[in-house]
Amino acid sequence: MPEHRIDTESAHSARIYDYILGGDDNYPADREAGDAMCREWPALPVHMRANRDFMHRAVRYLAEEAGIRQFLDIGTGIPTSPNLHEIAQAAAPAARVVYVDNDPLVLSLSQGLLSGTPEGRTAYVEADMRDPAAVLDAPGFRETLDLSEPVALTVIAIVHFMLDEHDAVGIVRRLLDPLPSGSCLAMSVGTADFAPDEVGRVAREYAARGMPMRLRTLDEAAEFFAGLDLVEPGVVQVHKWRPNRTDGTENGTGPGYGVIRDEDIAMYGAVGRKP
Repeated sequence: MPEHRIDTESAHSARIYDYILGGDDNYPADREAGDAMCREWPALPVHMRANRDFMHRAVRYLAEEAGIRQFLDIGTGIPTSPNLHEIAQAAAPAARVVYVDNDPLVLSLSQGLLSGTPEGRTAYVEADMRDPAAVLDAPGFRETLDLSEPVALTVIAIVHFMLDEHDAVGIVRRLLDPLPSGSCLAMSVGTADFAPDEVGRVAREYAARGMPMRLRTLDEAAEFFAGLDLVEPGVVQVHKWRPNRTDGTENGTGPGYGVIRDEDIAMYGAVGRKP
């Protein structure tokens, strides 16, 4: 059983994220880490909610405006409603979604990711994104997605845990390469460009718990989208990507946390289309 593989004594990035967002799928080590990080940067909850809101808007755009009906979500994390398939299938009930993660806790909770619409389909693949072939060759991927039709590849808030030796840009490219013309890439990429001291302290807290981070500049974030046609407004802080009234982010505000300041956001976001 996957529960037997869960290390509850050490903090885990997905469970810290869950804790700071107000979830229940975390342990004392995660709560201690989250509290320590919020002491170093009190804006961390605002930043994390803004990243989640970006995912909602990007998926809604892909399903409603770009007409995408297939999604490959890498580094899914702990289910938090509304999940990606709920947003996509609300716009397009026949949408198909493949979730990918290698965390046994996510696997144990994955039933929450599989209850989609009758017309659509969702699947969960246990794989490490650092091995793109394991993702692309998985039966759940091959049986759920039709590679003759466009696919949206979503990589949300994960590549900052990939160091230079992991070649994050190359990995994303290898995941995108087999997808047909018209497919899209939606990403959020961690940065220290706007609050270097505070975000640097948070990064040190992660590193002290065995989770070193590689934060990227605007130019480095843009590298992930090389060769793609960027959707307006391009690569921007996540709270500035197509803000709208649907989730309360118009005019730089967000639900429950007022005006969002640039220095409170440490994530770039963008959507690009494959020619």
